[in-house]
Amino acid sequence: MVNVLLAGGIAMALSLLGTPAFARFLVRRSYGQFIRDDLAHHHYKRGKPTMGGAVIIGAAVIGYFASHLLLVAASSRGTVAVAPGRLSLSALLVLFLLVGMGLVGFLDDFTKISKARSLGLTSKQKLVGQSVVTVVFAVLALFVTDGTGRVSASTAISFVRDTGIDLAAADPVLGVILFILWANVLISGASNGVNITDGLDGLATGASVMVFAAYAGISLWQYNQNCALVPGPSCYDVRDGLDLAVVACSIAGACFGFLWWNASPATIIMGDTGSLSLGAALAGLAILTRTELLLVVLGGLFVVITMSVVIQIASFKLTGKRVFRIAPLHHHFEMLGWAEITIVIRFWIIAGIFVLSGLGLFYAEWVTGQ
Repeated sequence: MVNVLLAGGIAMALSLLGTPAFARFLVRRSYGQFIRDDLAHHHYKRGKPTMGGAVIIGAAVIGYFASHLLLVAASSRGTVAVAPGRLSLSALLVLFLLVGMGLVGFLDDFTKISKARSLGLTSKQKLVGQSVVTVVFAVLALFVTDGTGRVSASTAISFVRDTGIDLAAADPVLGVILFILWANVLISGASNGVNITDGLDGLATGASVMVFAAYAGISLWQYNQNCALVPGPSCYDVRDGLDLAVVACSIAGACFGFLWWNASPATIIMGDTGSLSLGAALAGLAILTRTELLLVVLGGLFVVITMSVVIQIASFKLTGKRVFRIAPLHHHFEMLGWAEITIVIRFWIIAGIFVLSGLGLFYAEWVTGQ
């Protein structure tokens, strides 16, 4: 638990103190945001520093490793009684997704800036980048074992734990292929969901804090109820639960510190660098904690906003009519005259309800299995 709180605290402090310095650097380099023409009411944000997600990524990575190093140093001197946790492949895989998708997002943001347009990488280029990162993650998660021969991921589809639907039930080789495709759906869907939500100051950042904090709690619970420690009908066969909690809290802390500067009126925007990386890390946590479908509930706000875009496109192509004045959903409410800060706060409340509902489902399943 000390490691978890320490990682979150370090990441939050680094993000809180580092973001304004990074914003000033971006201003000096004229790395500013470009705005869609159909969002004329957002033109005041044109030129605002973007790529702030780089601070979140850097703070989360440093927070994770620094917490481990500090506990190792303190333990070696005998100043703390807490045994330092070891670096785990599961946590490193989540960080790999965070950094890998962050790089894809950075290339997208930098393309927008360098070419002075609102569109960055083409959809094909972005898809290729996301797929490469996902395949590497999926293969390592499925084949690299720890000292006891356990791997980080499972080929079974999971909700609050693995279900009876195993992608490798019929054929192991086909199962690996299906798992990679399934991981690609989850990771691309989550990263694009957060990306679509990141349209108002602080909206995606605040919602991300809640979901990552939920995953820190879930991972800690799974560690305390792990089958190796507490065997029983409701134990969790999840590898590296404690270290997954450390990395989840580290990312949550980094987002929390960044939110100070990203809340309306934002000093800096996270850009695709942040949104793609945060969504991918959430999907990675869902896969490694065996809560893949639960992510749909925990990240319900991202799902709702993404579905608003899907509904808008489908309706227009099938009927020639639009359901919303503009998609995504938060911009629809702007068109209705809602203030930006009002939309953000109310959507945060909705995000919190989804998170609490997901945690309730997770705990209820454990209770009923006792």
